[in-house]
Amino acid sequence: MSIKADRWIKKMSLEQGMIAPFEEKQVRQGVISFGLSSYGYDVRIADEFKIFTNVFGAMVDPKNFDPKSFVDFKGEVCIIPPNSFALGRTVEYFRIPRNAMTICVGKSTYARCGIITNVTPLEPGWEGHVTLEISNTTPLPAKIYANEGIAQILFFESDEECMVSYADKKGKYQAQQGVTLPKV
Repeated sequence: MSIKADRWIKKMSLEQGMIAPFEEKQVRQGVISFGLSSYGYDVRIADEFKIFTNVFGAMVDPKNFDPKSFVDFKGEVCIIPPNSFALGRTVEYFRIPRNAMTICVGKSTYARCGIITNVTPLEPGWEGHVTLEISNTTPLPAKIYANEGIAQILFFESDEECMVSYADKKGKYQAQQGVTLPKV
């Protein structure tokens, strides 16, 4: 990055709406932390979830995903069953510039409890709420706290804009709102 990373993220968020809502510093008191960090931004998980269930005996097929495989839940605490997962979304809406790319990693507070957060990179030109996959790898139920930190987005800035952005490709997850299921 050409300027200090946290200054670039702050400038892009406040002046160009790269992250909204945007928290200018880490919020830590009594919560799993979220907000601006040295080279990234710790995102919060919203209070809407899709919890995986096998009540209907469906098969997991990324080319033909059955929405009945999930139970919709809205609340301040989501309980993920043992050895299962849930989908959620970030509180924050992202608008990734054409000269930047991100990688997302789970927060260590959850990882140390066997709860893994997975997200694909946010490509140049992509925008939307980030859909998060939260896996409970333990044999016990696991709590996820809405409106608190869940993952960190790390930013990489290029000296030039990409030739073809996610928006240019008319990507299938462009401008997604809410928790978005797989598409082909």
